[in-house]
Amino acid sequence: MDSQREERDITKPLSEEERSMEGKRYAVLLCAEDSEYVRKKYGGYFGVFIRMLAEEGETWDVYKVVSGEFPEDDGGLDLYDGFVITGSCNDAHGNDAWIHRLIALIRKLHSMKKKILGICFGHQILCRALGGKVSRSPTGWDIGVRIITLKTSSPSVMLPSKLSVIQCHRDEVWEVPAKAEVIGWSEKTAIEMFKLGDHIMGIQGHPEYNIDILFHLIDRLVQRHLILEAYGVEARAKVMLTEPDREAWKKICTSFLKTRL
Repeated sequence: MDSQREERDITKPLSEEERSMEGKRYAVLLCAEDSEYVRKKYGGYFGVFIRMLAEEGETWDVYKVVSGEFPEDDGGLDLYDGFVITGSCNDAHGNDAWIHRLIALIRKLHSMKKKILGICFGHQILCRALGGKVSRSPTGWDIGVRIITLKTSSPSVMLPSKLSVIQCHRDEVWEVPAKAEVIGWSEKTAIEMFKLGDHIMGIQGHPEYNIDILFHLIDRLVQRHLILEAYGVEARAKVMLTEPDREAWKKICTSFLKTRL
């Protein structure tokens, strides 16, 4: 399985024969800088997503959009069967140049009906780009493992009634785009999950994280004085009470991303 971009002219769309021979191709739009710990242990956040989503015969590329690295939009986007937008330390309601460029890319991909899976920041920026509203949560940080109620009757996405997922965010979606459907919520956050058509889905939680990564993030937030040490200790203790349903989330994400329209 190739996880690096190949030396070829990516502005030329693949023929049907080439696509069949090469297998499906996906791109991770990386919106966070890797910490040294995650880079060494997991191969960075790209490696974390590869572990959850990649299957034999697929090609996965990474674009560090947070650093201004984007896929070519002149034919190059046709290479991909789907895109994943990751979490970030940045605010989806911010106005950094790369955020505005990402918003423009999302709108382009939406017009092409490309599959897009947004996680945490990715969930929020999808909503902002397509007409929804994102802001700080009035109830503050959500850090730990939270049980999500899911809309099981939603067409095209098979869901159980409840799943637990790792959370680490202080922003949230206040309003989804027009024609989007809210398919997940919790006692803290009204919009935990949404979909738009058959090609866009956002998840506020982190199905790709394990407990080790969450504990690492808690330590970093304490070190940066973004949360109090006592809050971090309490969050760690609560995490041990509920196991995240990582395998179920993996099935949901891969099924959405890889099912042809």
